[in-house]
Amino acid sequence: MKHDVIVIGAGAAGLMCAWQAGQRGKKVAIIEHTHKIAEKIRISGGGRCNFTNLYCSPANFISQNPHFCKSALARFTPHDFLALVEKANIKWHEKPFEEKPGNENARGQLFCDGSSAQIIDMLLEGCKAANVTILTGAKVTGTQKTAEDFTITTTKGDFSAPSLVIASGGLSIPKIGASNFGYELAKQYGLPIIPPKAALVPFTFEETELAQTKALSGIALDARVSNDKAAFREGLLFTHRGISGPSILQISSYWDQGQDIAIDLAPDIDVLAHLKAARTSSPKQEPATALSRILPQRLAHHRTEAAGISGQIGDLSDAKLQKIADTVKSWKIKPLGTEGYRTAEVTRGGVDTNAISSKTFEARNVKGLYFIGEVLDVTGHLGGHNFQWAWSSAHCAAQFV
Repeated sequence: MKHDVIVIGAGAAGLMCAWQAGQRGKKVAIIEHTHKIAEKIRISGGGRCNFTNLYCSPANFISQNPHFCKSALARFTPHDFLALVEKANIKWHEKPFEEKPGNENARGQLFCDGSSAQIIDMLLEGCKAANVTILTGAKVTGTQKTAEDFTITTTKGDFSAPSLVIASGGLSIPKIGASNFGYELAKQYGLPIIPPKAALVPFTFEETELAQTKALSGIALDARVSNDKAAFREGLLFTHRGISGPSILQISSYWDQGQDIAIDLAPDIDVLAHLKAARTSSPKQEPATALSRILPQRLAHHRTEAAGISGQIGDLSDAKLQKIADTVKSWKIKPLGTEGYRTAEVTRGGVDTNAISSKTFEARNVKGLYFIGEVLDVTGHLGGHNFQWAWSSAHCAAQFV
């Protein structure tokens, strides 16, 4: 079947691109290998879809080519997508933001008041109005390029078009259909790949560390997490496998195997000053008791045990109090690894953007072949940035397909 544009992948980027290209009068078909579309939208934001971030900027993205995302984000902004949301009469709200030093990444997150299905419905209505054909349960078994067209062979027939858009996403959350299709197709046409890895993902601990922290499972608190590349201050959660929470997911995108991370469990508190004051006011108490006034009790005991210091706080020297404070303010951990693609929100790495036009999203050496969304080596921070990248890259590509 002949079309003007074939889009592979019915996720956020694919649906957006098809809708916008269809609005320009293009005959568009979307090919999706699963039977359910836009599952990442459906499960995002606790079912309410964190569909963009008002403060989305190039600084919120990781890429081997950090300049690549600038053009698209400037040409289709969070306010442009919000205008579509409001036109569809979808009620939304901004997640409450607590002003704290180093907590800027937690602001500007927009969610549906109702269900994430509203965003999916908006995209589907747009595609319907633009006469886009959506084919689900159609596995691509081959692609071939001629001088004028791409021929796509699927389990539900053959399709051809001069423009082929790859919006197949990354490897994160395989249970909803994630695959390496986009990377393999890119390789087929000679495009380089930045090695993919799980990002925005919880850390796991090795057995010795885990034996010491399992008792902390379920404890959540505000924390600042850092390494030599980045720092984030948001929530941290101890789990039965290791640690999670927004601050951990954020730093995971900047972490490589074998590296340490540093955790400040009391970002706004001078822990040493607190302990010294407790030594004066209640010298017979144990240091863990004093620490439990600023940390959850189980965690306070865990940190004093880690310092190897016990006894009455009144008997402890400044040096020993400093050692306890250091275990709170600069806890060094070397994760065993991450929970992997099973729970990762996104994939870091992907199609090398140096091989792609930042204006059109067309492969520089393959006329008519486009890549958008997560399949590219552009990875956003937590908080709506990855969806905005999907919308921006899709919208911009749709103007040229």
